[in-house]
Amino acid sequence: MHDHAPTDLRSSSNRRLLTISLCLTATVMIVQVIGAILSGSLALLADAAHMFTDSSALVVALIASAVAARPADDRRTFGYQRAEVFGALINAIILIVLMVVVALQGISRLIEPGEVEVAGPLMLTVAVIGMIANAISMWLLSSAQKHSINVRGAYLEVMGDLIGSVMVIIAAIVIVTTGWMPADAIASLVIAVMILPRAISLLREVFSVLAESAPKGTQVSEIREHLRGYDGVVDVHDVHVWQLTRSAPVFTAHVRVEPDVLMDGRAATLLDEFHTCLSDHFDVEHSTFQLEPADRSECEAAHD
Repeated sequence: MHDHAPTDLRSSSNRRLLTISLCLTATVMIVQVIGAILSGSLALLADAAHMFTDSSALVVALIASAVAARPADDRRTFGYQRAEVFGALINAIILIVLMVVVALQGISRLIEPGEVEVAGPLMLTVAVIGMIANAISMWLLSSAQKHSINVRGAYLEVMGDLIGSVMVIIAAIVIVTTGWMPADAIASLVIAVMILPRAISLLREVFSVLAESAPKGTQVSEIREHLRGYDGVVDVHDVHVWQLTRSAPVFTAHVRVEPDVLMDGRAATLLDEFHTCLSDHFDVEHSTFQLEPADRSECEAAHD
C-alpha cells in the first residue's frame, strides 16, 4: 500500500493553505469579537479588527491565486500571475487603514478613559486562543510565502496577528495582576504601530514588481559578466531583468558573438548554455536572447 498524501501539510497548494488559514482566522475573529464585547477590552477588539482584516486579505489572496492560475492567452501572453501582486497591494492598503482606525481608538481611550472596566481573565483566555490559531496559520504558510508574494502578504498579516495576540496577553496579565486598565489601550496602540512597517514592506515589494525593477538580490552586472565568459561571446548589451511576481523573474538580452558561432551552427548550443546558466546560477527560468554577429554595425542592431 502506498500513501500518496503529502507528508507535510505545508506542501499543499497555495489555495488550500490560504483556505485553511482563512477558516482558522475567521473562527478566532468571531471568538475575539464576542470576548471583546463581554470583557470590554479595546486591545482585544483591535486584535479582532486585525483578524477581520486578515480574513478579508485572505479572501483577496484566494481570489488572486485563482485568477493567477489561469493560463496565458494571446492577449495576456505572460498569463495572470500579476493578479497576485494586485492582491498584495490591496492587502497593504487594508493594513494602513486598520492602523489609523486602531490608533485613533487607542488615543481616544487614553485621553478620555471614563469608567472603563476590563475583564482581565476573559481577555487573557481569548487572547491565548488567538495566539495559538495564528501560530498554526503561520506554520502552514511558512513554506509557500517564500515563493508567492500573494501568500507572503497573507503570511505577514498572520504574523502581525500573532504579535498582536501576544501584546493582548501581556496587557491582560497586567490588568489581572495590578488592575491597571490603561494597559488595554496601550496594547491597542502597540498593535497599530506594528502594522505600519509591515504595510510599508509589502508596498515596497509590490511597487518594485510593478515598476519592473530587477528582483532583490539580482546583480545584472554579474549576469552580464558571466555570459561574456562563454567562448565566442564578444559583448552582452540591452539587458533587462524584471519579475512578474515573486519568484517569477524574466530576463532578456542581446548577445554579440563571433561570426564563426553563427556560421558553424553553434548558436543553438550556445543558447542552451545561456538558458541553463540563467536557470542554475541565477534562478531565472524565463530567459530570451538575441544573437548578433560581432561584425554587424551598431546602426543595424538598433533598427531590429
